[in-house]
Amino acid sequence: MSGRAGPVAEVVDDATITAGVRAAIDGDQSLTVSDLGVDTRQGVVQLSGFVGSADSVAAAASVARTVKGVRSVRNDLRLK
Repeated sequence: MSGRAGPVAEVVDDATITAGVRAAIDGDQSLTVSDLGVDTRQGVVQLSGFVGSADSVAAAASVARTVKGVRSVRNDLRLK
């Protein structure tokens, strides 16, 4: 037996994804997001909150997509 459980072992739960996305965005020094909301359902991440520029909206979504387990990102960030 190889010890591998197959594709199920690759699944990352939503709480882990949410924590990872929040940490990735908070850890990016070029991003300032106020009132950041991260909600994950079945690997689909919804971002909410406020940013200072249109570039930050796109950058936050890009950062979120780098987190393991994220299938897609719904970006509801708004300009402040």
